[in-house]
Amino acid sequence: MNASLSLSHRRARRTVAIVSCLVAINLVSQAAAADKPNILFIAIDDQNDWIGCLGGHPQIKTPHIDGLAKRGVLFRNAHCQSPLCNSSRTSLMTGLRPSTTGVYGLAPWFRQLDKFKDLESLPQYLSKHGYRTYSTGKIYHGGYGRRRTDREFDVLGPPPGVGVRPKEKLVKSTPNPHPLVDWGVFPHRDQDKGDWRVASWAVDELDKKPTEPFFLSVGFFLPHVPCYATQKWFDLYPEETLQLPPYLKGDRKDTPRFSWYMHWKLPEPRLDYLQEAGEWKNLVRSYLACTSFVDSQVGRVLAALEKNGFADNTIVVLWSDHGWHLGEKRITGKNSLWDRSTRVPLIFAGPGVGGGVSMQPAELLDIYPTLIDLCGLPAKSGLEGHSLSPQLEDPAAKREFPAITTHNHDNHGVRSENWRYIRYADGSEELYDMRSDPNEWKNLAGDKQYAKVIARHRRYLPKSVPPAEGSRHRILVYRDDGVNWEGTDIGADEPIPELTKQE
Repeated sequence: MNASLSLSHRRARRTVAIVSCLVAINLVSQAAAADKPNILFIAIDDQNDWIGCLGGHPQIKTPHIDGLAKRGVLFRNAHCQSPLCNSSRTSLMTGLRPSTTGVYGLAPWFRQLDKFKDLESLPQYLSKHGYRTYSTGKIYHGGYGRRRTDREFDVLGPPPGVGVRPKEKLVKSTPNPHPLVDWGVFPHRDQDKGDWRVASWAVDELDKKPTEPFFLSVGFFLPHVPCYATQKWFDLYPEETLQLPPYLKGDRKDTPRFSWYMHWKLPEPRLDYLQEAGEWKNLVRSYLACTSFVDSQVGRVLAALEKNGFADNTIVVLWSDHGWHLGEKRITGKNSLWDRSTRVPLIFAGPGVGGGVSMQPAELLDIYPTLIDLCGLPAKSGLEGHSLSPQLEDPAAKREFPAITTHNHDNHGVRSENWRYIRYADGSEELYDMRSDPNEWKNLAGDKQYAKVIARHRRYLPKSVPPAEGSRHRILVYRDDGVNWEGTDIGADEPIPELTKQE
């Protein structure tokens, strides 16, 4: 009997010890989770530097984004890795350059490529380290990352979308009848817009007060076309006082013909059409109005973060996938290697982030390693960006690396603190002194006195892999026998599409 009691006693003690150990491990795990900062990850589609704190347009009103910049670090010289949605977002979320993946167009989805189907994306890496990942709106391009077979996020909210549309297109005479190429004002409510639903879902999730460390990604669709605005936002920018973006007639006479191949035939119209149709001011007003509306939705999400007590323990990072031309360089849209197409808002705020403005070149590619640093997570090998932690501690800290943007195979822009260098696949070049020529109106590449400047920037040109299998939509290929756009050869003397006056 005594031996039996002793055995029973030993088993009980062992059980208590195991339970105590499990409880201790759980408490440590909970403590570690509690110590991790949350992440609010805000994306805006096609948003150029027309943000108040970036000074891209003197009349823009974006009080909520400006307020975020004031309590964090604003990168005034931040650039995308590709001036196109899918390739830019793929780069940011994988930590790899387009020149590495070969994803240059709107297809393929990188998971369709054998080499990258099991690559650990940013949300997957965070999930592995204790984060619950949420996503709503446009984070990856289109429906990528949102299918049942995708394993990008734990919780999915509403998809991206325009929301309510007018019964007919507002601008009916554009050279390309693409349904998304439209803009203007028509009777509807803010609550009818897709971005309102996206913000509302994010607010509702924050109101639930999640207890796990969260990665909440919120992707806004506007000011992507169609730029439909409600009247109150349109009225912020009266036509009689509206300022159009800076434009120099004949600006592209000193740019290579290859620069036109980058956006050879696109749905977005040329400036010639906007001027002849009297639509330039209407488009500018619509873009400004949509930007201010999105700013208001950013404000709603930030207010919910504050209301629910998360503001002090949440890293907020706000970014856009690329910029957008509104007449500069005689084009609208993106797909160029100039500042208007590559420069984007990039703001960090929250724990571990100081305050101020950094003029050092930064890349969207840097977000992945920066968040790893800020969250105190193990370093991840293979990422091609560089942590911005030094600039988050001291915005004046110098940065060795320039920002590199790639559009299609072997076309690269290298942006340093003071210079923009562009090299196209045929070897033609551009160079701009961004201190004296912020509009990039004078190409200095042919001036021998800048040979050393060009040589310094050439060192950073990446080696490009060919377009990935399944590449399509806005794919440009240069070969010894000529240039091919979307499967069609371009003749050396072929007129540039939709230009009233050829250059």
